Amino acid sequence: MKKLAIVILIILTACAAPKDCCGQDKKVDFKKIFKFGTIYGAVNGGTSLSDEDQFSVTNGLQTSIIETPYDYSMILGIRKMKQFGYQPKEAFKRGTESSFSDAATIGRWENQFEFLFEVEYKRQQGEEYFDQHHFIRYIWDKECEECKYDWKHLIFKVEYLKDGFADVEYFEASERYRYNVNGNLSLNIGIAQRLSEPYGYDPLEEWLLSNGNLHYTELAIQEGYTMVFDGHGGVEYFDPSGTSVATSTEVWEAVVIPEMLANYTEKKRNELANVIQHSWVVGFDYYKYSKKSWMHAWGNLMPLHYSDYENEFSYYNFNGGQWKDYSFGLIYGHWFNKNLGVFVEGKYNRYWNRTWHGFSAGINYRVF
Repeated sequence: MKKLAIVILIILTACAAPKDCCGQDKKVDFKKIFKFGTIYGAVNGGTSLSDEDQFSVTNGLQTSIIETPYDYSMILGIRKMKQFGYQPKEAFKRGTESSFSDAATIGRWENQFEFLFEVEYKRQQGEEYFDQHHFIRYIWDKECEECKYDWKHLIFKVEYLKDGFADVEYFEASERYRYNVNGNLSLNIGIAQRLSEPYGYDPLEEWLLSNGNLHYTELAIQEGYTMVFDGHGGVEYFDPSGTSVATSTEVWEAVVIPEMLANYTEKKRNELANVIQHSWVVGFDYYKYSKKSWMHAWGNLMPLHYSDYENEFSYYNFNGGQWKDYSFGLIYGHWFNKNLGVFVEGKYNRYWNRTWHGFSAGINYRVF
């Protein structure tokens, strides 16, 4: 259902784009759409966490080694985005570049499609992820006398993000009106629709006791775990497959129960259907560039939301009303002279009380 909704909204957005003076009977020029785009694929790898010695004295001194396999990533993508003045021209696209500017609402191209479709299968610190990031953006900024509607100053964007390391996945479409304050600053306002899992849903809430403790033993029994008492105060615990997982209460509570709770919450979250949410969105974009100094900043705020009141698992009902989602980014660089320069760049996102971010800052000194 989610994939179907994504395809439909992308098609609708693409079809809504007015052709030259709204000549809807004209054929789509795919060569023009993909011109200046780059298709790339890459394999990257490196050392992960070093081996760690682990000791146990339960049955005499025992030593084991915890090994974390090497990190790697396999990336395949296609992108078409005009570079900002501060971005370096790369000989090859590796897919590992930190392009914070991709998150900006407005790109450098107007009256053209900009897009990114990227998939990445990676192993990071021993955990495997299949991440995806796709978006299509179109900005209109030209008059159309024959158009039925005034498309000038409109921004359309559809995006799908899956980040396993940050544990966030959603689809978002937004339609906004842009007002140019001057040649550098623009403001925008519109609506956004987001499709995601029911963030905020807590599967363990129904297992909480009146004193706030968790009735984890009963939950474990429901999930298929069993325990056998030897009649002398000893106990052995077995997982649903019948394998012995603990021979003491200490190991049961410290090792087995946390793993069981993690598996249970993931299972219950996956059982629920995705929910759609409508939000008002306001934002700004600022871009000023010279060879000596540049600043690129953007921000978005979603202060009001609407979800289906009948959906008990929606974040709207979980949160008991309204909340604020937001994102912002900043890229700044300045050369004080031919030798000394500083830079700061990064982005921050907060949706449904979940955050993911990245930043970089530093100083450069050129020696001549």
